[in-house]
Amino acid sequence: MGKPKLWTKNFISSSIANFLTFTTFYYLLVTLPIYAMQELKSNESEVGLIVTFFLIAAIITRPFAGKWIEKIGKFPVFLTAFLIVFVSSFLYFIAHSLWILLIIRSLHGIGFGMATTATGAIVADLIPESRKGEGMGYYVLTLNLGMVVGPFLGLTIMHLGSTNLLFSINALLALFALIFVIFVRIPKKIMPKEVRNLNTNKGIKSLLEMSAIPISLISGFFALAYSGIISFVSVYAKEIGQVQAASYFFVVYASVLLISRPFTGKWYDQYGANKIIYPSILLFAIGTYLLSLSPTLPLFLLSGALVGLGWGTIFPSLQTIAIEIAPAEKRALATATYLSTFDFGFGIGSFLFGLATVKVGYSTLYFYSTFFVLAGIVIYYLLHGNSSVKGSVHIGRRKSEVE
Repeated sequence: MGKPKLWTKNFISSSIANFLTFTTFYYLLVTLPIYAMQELKSNESEVGLIVTFFLIAAIITRPFAGKWIEKIGKFPVFLTAFLIVFVSSFLYFIAHSLWILLIIRSLHGIGFGMATTATGAIVADLIPESRKGEGMGYYVLTLNLGMVVGPFLGLTIMHLGSTNLLFSINALLALFALIFVIFVRIPKKIMPKEVRNLNTNKGIKSLLEMSAIPISLISGFFALAYSGIISFVSVYAKEIGQVQAASYFFVVYASVLLISRPFTGKWYDQYGANKIIYPSILLFAIGTYLLSLSPTLPLFLLSGALVGLGWGTIFPSLQTIAIEIAPAEKRALATATYLSTFDFGFGIGSFLFGLATVKVGYSTLYFYSTFFVLAGIVIYYLLHGNSSVKGSVHIGRRKSEVE
């Protein structure tokens, strides 16, 4: 009997929409600070608010998006989210002051938070249960590719010096994302009446999926270290005389992800989470250590490959666990809980890393980050990996399927 089909029209369309969403996110992440300083005459501290307002809006929105999905369904939230992103992409043309820009960023952040939550929940339903690790790996790969394409495209456009072209391409990408969303058809899953009436949680418990909190905290922990690499590796490259290597760092990062993803996702499904995550943490730590050595070009790129292989495997694996351990009707909420915790860790990590570099420098911080990442082995073991059932989620799932 052959494997259930993974690459359906709906899965491909959802993944492309996700890729375009994260492409525009990173596209604006690297260009708006330059735009704000050159066109709006903002200073460095004000420019930092551009990211802060966006992330705060996304973090606050995600739990509510998960709740809305439970109440009105996935597709209405899915479509509304991408409509908000599309509309906000046109508003950038009128961002003639910092405060107008921050308001637009907040609106965009709301749409982004809703879009990533809804897309993750929809994709989780579209992926066959027996190929969950593989499918989520490919899905998260679209995020990583956006991280490479977005900055490269954005900085190329900035060199051309045209603000209108910058915002026009952003709007065009948002339009393409919306078109792919319109063509997605979500399979209807009928839940038993007792399951539909099960949710009586009030307050904070209605906005978070409690079963996903431990694995989400693990993701937030690693995001503290990961943020220091993503946010500052280009500045660090300039400091050590590897300016041109900064963009190649992300190219190597993405290339390794592309090559490894078919294998790591299948190994997750075959062997379970623990046998994938523990080696990946070690690779992540080694990559961070090599980065701390003020490396030559080959070592600098090797560190990018190891970070890509390590963190690029950890992130989708943890997200898969968060989705698998949650009840089927709570997958949207589990996705929102996971991504919000990751974003919170990323935001705090970037802020703390920026403060610490003033005192000790990038190389020293990356050196200490190595031990921080290694400590994640203990964190993962205590919160999840010490249980054979939790550590190999798919085993329990397949057993229940057989029964």
